[in-house]
Amino acid sequence: MLPVWKLVASTIVIAGTVYLAQQVRKPSRGLGRGALARMNLSHSALTDWGLTHVQVEKGFTILDVGCGGGRTVQKLAAAASEGHVAGVDFAAGSVEVSRELNAEAIRAGRVEIQAAAVSKLPFPDATFDLVTAVETHYYWPDLVADAREIRRVLKPGGAFVAIAEAYKGSRYDWIMRPAMLLLRAKMLSVAEHRDWLAAAGFSDVQAFEERGRGWLCVRGSNGSASR
Repeated sequence: MLPVWKLVASTIVIAGTVYLAQQVRKPSRGLGRGALARMNLSHSALTDWGLTHVQVEKGFTILDVGCGGGRTVQKLAAAASEGHVAGVDFAAGSVEVSRELNAEAIRAGRVEIQAAAVSKLPFPDATFDLVTAVETHYYWPDLVADAREIRRVLKPGGAFVAIAEAYKGSRYDWIMRPAMLLLRAKMLSVAEHRDWLAAAGFSDVQAFEERGRGWLCVRGSNGSASR
């Protein structure tokens, strides 16, 4: 039988690990700020690479789902310099930090950040030219239904892109699987990502891999633009 002090120490370590995992999944105010700062930094290069696979025009209206610390919103607002960017996140800590990072653009009316879940987006049909999701779809409650909700708010011919560094069959699969299990997150293969968007009604679904860095980008179109 383990000594009492070892049991106590093990309990503290386990509880701390679970708490930190929760901060990654749903950052809170306070301690969640550290997790959001790390994500803004660690996801930056991945985001830049993923966005090379989608068109971003100056006048686009764009939605970033699961906006986290707001860095992707900031990048999109710089690219769509004459457009409008919205960000949504279901975590209060993420909304707060994202608003702070994008405060100037919010004051200028070019950016808005709202507390909302992907399953029920607070926007009318056919609002956006582009919807992005960076390192977030793992946690969605119903992947197909939630992707259909994204398609609802996309304009005809609009695009949805999901960018990830955790997927089955990646170079770092052996590292990612235990972490994703701890986070209670879904992991899909490249083929399953394509099937996911196709099942949600997207057309021209394509997947792009950066095998050396373990990155994946999957993109789908909301049909053809009306003429």
